[in-house]
Amino acid sequence: MSGHSKWATIKHAKGAADAKRGQVFTKLIKEISIAARMGGGNPEGNPRLRTAILKARGANMPRDNIDRAIKKGTGELEGVNYEELVYEAYAPGGVAVFIEVLTDNKNRAAADIRNILTRAGGQLATSGSVSRLFKRQGVITLDGGKYTEDAVLEAALDGGAEDVSLSEGIIEVTSAPEDFEAVMNALQAKNFETTSAEISMVAEAEVSLDNDGTARALRLIDKLEENDDVQNVYSNINIPEGFEAE
Repeated sequence: MSGHSKWATIKHAKGAADAKRGQVFTKLIKEISIAARMGGGNPEGNPRLRTAILKARGANMPRDNIDRAIKKGTGELEGVNYEELVYEAYAPGGVAVFIEVLTDNKNRAAADIRNILTRAGGQLATSGSVSRLFKRQGVITLDGGKYTEDAVLEAALDGGAEDVSLSEGIIEVTSAPEDFEAVMNALQAKNFETTSAEISMVAEAEVSLDNDGTARALRLIDKLEENDDVQNVYSNINIPEGFEAE
């Protein structure tokens, strides 16, 4: 399980993610809109849009929100033109951070990200130095208090999942990117409700720090995620056993 994915799911389990649901939906709407703008509004012929819709479904976004986001992307409704950017950086302690941005103002986004990194003790990295530490992988999470690992495992393997694991009360299902849709559909066919679903950047190897170093790195990650232009943040941090955020 990737450090960032684990941290995100822990926060969800503690209820913090519910408080940020509006922000999550805003980011998903941007992702759907740009996918529709680039490849058309029909998900059957637009793999990127299909994946974005699956991610929105994984977060339990209402269908009306998804439809409006598609129409904004295709121009049927007035929308905003977004530009995609990627930043590679290091957090305190040498933690690798991969940042995906969707913005209508790249100068503002660049200034904001540099400011967040500087204030939190991070720094930008050279292109390719961070991305090579990650691989793309389908990641779907479910509530471990609601479902058993064995029940999820059976359905997930039928869809082509690579692995199913239970940690901190969260069941995480991983798959190859090309099998993500089939796994998601297999789980939903069995009426499993997911807490998140995305094609994620998963660290090939993780970095472990002491509690203070972990807290500093996670504060930087949280600040990045709170920025409206930042779409996704991935890191290779390993959360120590029993770690509690302040």
